[in-house]
Amino acid sequence: MIGVKNVFEDIEPSDKEIIEKFIEKDGIRIERIASFSDRSEGGFYYDQEEYEFVVLIKGKAQLFFENKGKFDLKAGDWLIIEPHERHRVEYTSKDALWLCVFFR
Repeated sequence: MIGVKNVFEDIEPSDKEIIEKFIEKDGIRIERIASFSDRSEGGFYYDQEEYEFVVLIKGKAQLFFENKGKFDLKAGDWLIIEPHERHRVEYTSKDALWLCVFFR
C-alpha cells in the first residue's frame, strides 16, 4: 500500500542538521535535509563518489565550490553536483530544507 507523506511535515527543530533517507534502491538514494542555520566546518569539503541532484525547497543557502566559487540559492533553485566536485555549505537559513537525489 502506498502511504502519502508531506516533505514539509514532521521536522523537529534542532541545533544540528537532520538528514532523513526516504529511499535507497538500485543505486539511487533520496534524502530530505533540514539544515537549521548549519554550515560546513572550517576546511571541510564534501567529495562524493556519486552525482547529487539538489533542490532547495525552502529557505536560503550558499554553497561554495572549490573550482567554481560561491552560489547563492533561494527556494526552488536546484543544481547537479558532479562526482568529486569538492564543495561546502557556507550558509543556510534557519528554515533551509533540501531534497537531494544521489545517483551513479
